[in-house]
Amino acid sequence: MKPDIQQVLFQLVKQKIGATDSIGNVLSEILHLSTDAVYRRYRGETSLTVQETQRLCKHFNISFDRLIETGEGQVMFSFPPFKNYDFSLETYLEDILASLQQMKQLNQGEFIFSINNSNIFQLMNFPQLVRFRLFFWAKSHLQIPEYQTLKFKHDKPTQRAFELGKQILQTYNSLPSIEIYDLEFMRGFMRQIHYYYRAQLFEDPSYAVFLCDRVAAFIEHLKAQAAEGKKFIFGTSAPAFGNELSFYLNETINTDTTFYYTSKEATGIFINHNVMNYLHTADPAYVSDTKQVLDKQLANSSLISTVNEKERNHYFSEIQKMVNYFKRKIEDDLNAFI
Repeated sequence: MKPDIQQVLFQLVKQKIGATDSIGNVLSEILHLSTDAVYRRYRGETSLTVQETQRLCKHFNISFDRLIETGEGQVMFSFPPFKNYDFSLETYLEDILASLQQMKQLNQGEFIFSINNSNIFQLMNFPQLVRFRLFFWAKSHLQIPEYQTLKFKHDKPTQRAFELGKQILQTYNSLPSIEIYDLEFMRGFMRQIHYYYRAQLFEDPSYAVFLCDRVAAFIEHLKAQAAEGKKFIFGTSAPAFGNELSFYLNETINTDTTFYYTSKEATGIFINHNVMNYLHTADPAYVSDTKQVLDKQLANSSLISTVNEKERNHYFSEIQKMVNYFKRKIEDDLNAFI
């Protein structure tokens, strides 16, 4: 194997393993080699065999195509296949937590996040909203057969889902991030609630009002975090140190949700895909182009966390007006039948 390809493979393996495990100990079991033999391959002193390369790619779910050079304009993406989802809240949360935990292991990581419609990490403060978002994805967007006769109803999350959501929030909050929001934030989410109400897809129509109230509480919590410049769980106070949130307002529109990360070990991006799924790539050229776009977005956006109180208050006031507009439409319709 060419040394540069071998180096790329070991870099991808390190990302999968994380900082908590020794690459020598882990790979010695997989390749059935001594730790010394593993480190000789890691340092490039010995070439990996074709069989060893195949074993690593298969074990860590790495496409061999990622190791070879592709032509200009060609990018390799990975994604969670739909067949892997059972559309339970627990399964979805487990995937999110695993990705965040990998981010947390990065050394001196930097994270830039542009948000289109909703911030799934912040939504974890309100499990009812996550449940609705997942249900909408399964029933209305993907049209999963077993969901077609179901209506959305109030249901408490399982203890497992509650614990996973808490871990996601704690991990996300521990990662200082730069986040770009726009004027359309949560509008699509509110349209989905209103659509479900009009289509009579709530088991209890009044639950639509409850969800609107949860969205309003979510907006207030996000405003409180922006004012402090800190991320913290709903119902708690901002920490004295760490958990920085740099909140930027883009007065045009964020065309997609992009999560950019970089560190000493790795650089890559996650892109929102098919409502709630995501694509991931570490392709240097594509990541570099994406970073340039994000930098331009930031240059044309206003920082409203801890500073620009007037602009911050106006922004969140407009978002709340939009939420109240949809809530009143539902309430007026409900009251018409009383």
